[in-house]
Amino acid sequence: MGNLLYLVHRLPYPPNKGDKVRSYHLLKHLARQHHVYLGTFVDDPADEAYVEVVRQLCQDSHIARLTPRVAKLRSLSGLLTRQALGLRYYRNAGLQSWVRQTLADQKIDAIVVFSSVMVQYVNGMSDGIAPPVLIDFVDVDSAKWTQYAANHSWPMSWLYGREGKRLLAYEREAAARARHSFFVTENETALFLKMAPECANRVTPMSNGVDADYFSPDPARISPFALAVPREQLQQAEIPLVFTGAMDYWPNIDATIWFVSDILPALRKTWPQARFYIVGRSPSPSVLALASDSVVVTGTVPDIRPYLQHAAVVVAPLRVARGIQNKLLEAMAMARPVVATQSCVDAIDVHNGTEILSAGDAHDFVDKIDALLKAPAWAALVGQSGRQRVVSSYSWPAHLSGIDRYLDVPPSERVSA
Repeated sequence: MGNLLYLVHRLPYPPNKGDKVRSYHLLKHLARQHHVYLGTFVDDPADEAYVEVVRQLCQDSHIARLTPRVAKLRSLSGLLTRQALGLRYYRNAGLQSWVRQTLADQKIDAIVVFSSVMVQYVNGMSDGIAPPVLIDFVDVDSAKWTQYAANHSWPMSWLYGREGKRLLAYEREAAARARHSFFVTENETALFLKMAPECANRVTPMSNGVDADYFSPDPARISPFALAVPREQLQQAEIPLVFTGAMDYWPNIDATIWFVSDILPALRKTWPQARFYIVGRSPSPSVLALASDSVVVTGTVPDIRPYLQHAAVVVAPLRVARGIQNKLLEAMAMARPVVATQSCVDAIDVHNGTEILSAGDAHDFVDKIDALLKAPAWAALVGQSGRQRVVSSYSWPAHLSGIDRYLDVPPSERVSA
C-alpha cells in the first residue's frame, strides 16, 4: 500500500454526471489499495452534503470552494497571457499551498491527476525528485473547445478557438512530462497522438465502466411518468422518450434543442402520444423554454433509474461529443433500447443494430425510433442485448486496473513533475 496524491477538478461525488462518475470510481479503485490524499473543488452548493462521504475514502483532503460566476470572470485575465482560460478558472492559492505541504510532509509515491487543468498544481516543482505523475485526461478537451468554435458565431467562436489552441499546447506539454497518461477510448488516444506524436508510448486508453448492479431493472420500481406532468396534460398511452444529462452543459443543451425542433415534431405525426423527458440537473434557460405539453424538463431528480427503466426509448442526439457517454452505458445497463448519434456509438464497443442503434441525422432518428416503437419485442431484445454487452464488457474494476502497473515505481525511475 502506498500514498497517492489525487487531484480532481470537481468533487468526485455524487456520481451524477459524466466526469464525476469516472473520478468517483477511480477514487474508489485507488482507495482500495492505497492511502489517498485528495485535492479538489466544490463548484455546486448541493455537493456540500457529500463532502464527508468523500473524506471517508481519503487519508486527508483539501476541498476548495469555487463559485463558477466568479471563476469565469477571473479566468478572463488569461486573455492577457498565452495561457488557456481553464487554468485560471481552477487556480486556487489554498489548494496550491496544501499540495506543496502534503508533498513535503508525506511520502507520496505517485500523483494521479484527473483532467488537464489540475496538472498546474504539480508543474514546476523542482525541490528534489518529485513522485511520478499519471494524468487521466479522459477526453481531448482541447478538441472539444475547437468543436465548440465551429458551432458558434463570433466572438465566441474566436474565444473557443483560442482555448482549443492554448489547451492543446498545455496538454502536449503535460503528457510529455508525465510518466503516463490515459484517455477514455482508443479513438481519443489516437486523436491526441495525431496532434502530439512526441507522446507515443506514453499514452494509452482506459475505458469507462458502469455499475451494472446499481443500473439494473427492478420490477418493483415505479414509473415516474404519470407523476411528471399534471394529470390533465397526460395523454392516453403516453410514450416516454428520455434524455439524461447535466443540462447546463452546452452539448446536452444543443442535443435537446435539436431533438425538440427537428426530430420530435416529425415523430409525433405518427406517434402523437410521444412525450420527450429531459432529465438532469441545472437546466439552462434555453432548456427550460422547451417545456410544453409534449416536452417535460424535470430538473434534478433523486434517481434517474425510474426514468430510464420505464422509457420507451432512450435517446442521445449529441452532435458534439467526446469520448464515452456514460448516459449510453447506464441506459443500456437498464435494458432499454437506445438511439444515439453515430459518434456516440462509435466510441463504445457494441454491435450497432442489435445492442444499440445509431442515427446520422434528424430523419434517421425519426426512422429508428419509429421502428422500435412499432416492434416492442425487437425493442426489448435490443435492450436486453445492450445490457448483456455492458455486463460483459464494461466493468469498472477491469478497466481501471490499467492504471495499477504505473503506481509502483522505484525511486530511481521517478521523473521530475
